[in-house]
Amino acid sequence: MPGMPALLRRLLERVPWMRKLWLDLRPLDPVRSIKAKLGILVVVSVSFAGSFTAIGVSIGIRARYVVLTATVLSLIVTQFLAHGMTSPLRRMTAAARAMAAGDYSRRIRATSQDEVGELANAFNQMAADLEAADRQRRELIANVSHELRTPISALRAVLENVVDGVTDPDDAAVKAALSQTERLGRLVGELLDLSRLEAGAVPLDVSDFEMRPFLTRAVDEVAAAGRPVDFAMSVDPPDLTARADQARLHQVVANLLDNAAKHSPAGGEVRVGARVRPGGGVRIEVADEGPGIPAGLRQRVFERFTRGGDTGDQPTGGGTGLGLAIARWAVELHGGTIEVAPSARGALIRVDLPADPAPRAPTHAPSRPPRAPGSTAR
Repeated sequence: MPGMPALLRRLLERVPWMRKLWLDLRPLDPVRSIKAKLGILVVVSVSFAGSFTAIGVSIGIRARYVVLTATVLSLIVTQFLAHGMTSPLRRMTAAARAMAAGDYSRRIRATSQDEVGELANAFNQMAADLEAADRQRRELIANVSHELRTPISALRAVLENVVDGVTDPDDAAVKAALSQTERLGRLVGELLDLSRLEAGAVPLDVSDFEMRPFLTRAVDEVAAAGRPVDFAMSVDPPDLTARADQARLHQVVANLLDNAAKHSPAGGEVRVGARVRPGGGVRIEVADEGPGIPAGLRQRVFERFTRGGDTGDQPTGGGTGLGLAIARWAVELHGGTIEVAPSARGALIRVDLPADPAPRAPTHAPSRPPRAPGSTAR
């Protein structure tokens, strides 16, 4: 009777409590193999039909009525047992159609232990990854549009004033235009760097080098920007060496030092140190005397475009919010870790590098919660 499943569905739609009971009914979930489930289904259906037919014939009921009744009851038993086997597949089909329309929020209830249950779990993971990728794409487009609009608007205003004769094309106007052009260049460069790092298209040029001259170069570069802070450096032991990609690691350290200098008060001190990491490798730490980073925001500071507003007399300097994201990806490419460590004052960023870098694909951050206003994330 091909119309039996449709009749059963219509009946369940009219009786809500029966529908809920039916949806929760999965008698074969404990069985760990789809082949075993199919075997049980066939054996039970055939045994039930045969037993009912034999009993009916033995008590004198006409054979055609017994066979018809046995067939109907066998179909009901089959529906009862097979419901939990096919329900995840139907839901996956519906969810896949919703995903094709742009809805990535659907998940499949996976309670069975067989191959269908594993497929449902894999489907849920895929849906979560696609949802995160779609959200990141939307955020990236919105954030990049916002970041580009500000310097472009400022540059346009400067040039319009010069063209209209409101201001003279003097050194101040040219410097203002140059400043906005440099800001655009930095943003585009950081976006390109981040894109290459995420795609794994940046090979590591690993070599051995001494940490003291390496850190000295990074400190000198940041100090040349004229930040009103002092820098203190320590290396233990003095002849400590590291094995890493110098160019990428320099980008990481310079970014951390620049952030620390931006968030430290005038006359404050930025400390950078390197020592042997417990278990081998090198540990680099950069500390400032700024307002610090609340514990609840310490994971989010390494996400793209996460940054805080100006706080008092410590301006952020108009950063793009990409520096720490690039630092995280570069460190993870080395097989290392970067984190915000607990600190009694200011922020302390810790980078751990292995003794022998094993390049790996960076891990994506989990989905971002709503951004708290006025955070000090950088």
